[in-house]
Amino acid sequence: MSAPVFSHLTVLLSEAVAALAVRPDGVYVDCTFGRGGHSRLILSQLGPAGRLVAFDKDPEAIAVGERLAAEDPRFTLVHEGFETLARELDRLGIARVDGVLMDLGVSSPQIDDARRGFSFRFDAPLDMRMDTSRGLTAAEWLATAAEEDIREVIKTYGEERFARKIAAAIVAQRELAPLETTRQLALLVGQNVRTREPGQDPATRTFQAIRIYINRELEELKAVLPQAAQRLAEGGRLAVISFHSLEDRIVKNFMRDASSDAKLPSWVMVRSADLPEPPLRTVGKPVRASDDEVKGNPRSRSAIMRIAERTAGAWREEAV
Repeated sequence: MSAPVFSHLTVLLSEAVAALAVRPDGVYVDCTFGRGGHSRLILSQLGPAGRLVAFDKDPEAIAVGERLAAEDPRFTLVHEGFETLARELDRLGIARVDGVLMDLGVSSPQIDDARRGFSFRFDAPLDMRMDTSRGLTAAEWLATAAEEDIREVIKTYGEERFARKIAAAIVAQRELAPLETTRQLALLVGQNVRTREPGQDPATRTFQAIRIYINRELEELKAVLPQAAQRLAEGGRLAVISFHSLEDRIVKNFMRDASSDAKLPSWVMVRSADLPEPPLRTVGKPVRASDDEVKGNPRSRSAIMRIAERTAGAWREEAV
């Protein structure tokens, strides 16, 4: 039986591709292929000599991308997480690229497919892996993790103030029977969260936290940002779309540090004009979805895109 088909509205589609300032003969990287919305628009702006490399961990996204790769020789698909960017570009013989795009977080098809276990809206196996071909499921991790580790994950990645109580409840419950489904976890969390923001399900923060941990989302983001920036040719663009504060904070701090003057000892007397040029410069203000886009796709409400451009300045260790 074939997998169900779920629609996906690409967030900040035209804005993100415009941010890359695509050159027809350029080489670009889409770190998060998804269902190919950004990739297809980039390809439409490339000429015969242009090239696009896309990454994704999700086998279902890879199946979509393989069909595109079979149709378009300018397109190369890599079934890996984007933290392998430098290694895979080396393997492909690509030294420099003209733009890198990242659309972070979980995609609509992943959320809407009950089988994936990302959403508390459905009763399904508690999986949450973006790459279903490898790694521990959420259920497997919750069955064995120490209570303090569960608490720390929920507190840090979910910014959940009831993390201690939720972790204790999870450990107590698994002594009776394992947590195997999304509904079981959502009900358990709901019983241990006293208050929540209007319109937000009590399980929202816990599900977010466990998903981020299982997929190593923040670690991968921290690993890929310097790789992507160092691979950019002069004038090349880095555009990153984030959906929650933890991601955006990492991106904002990285771009700020890499676009700031080098930190010198206080006793060094150097004129500002003589300081080495930073390796990046930020481009414009953060971009958010328009009112019309939010109306048509409510999930775009939290999206924020930051853009930086590679300068002629040498890369420095402190920017990593």
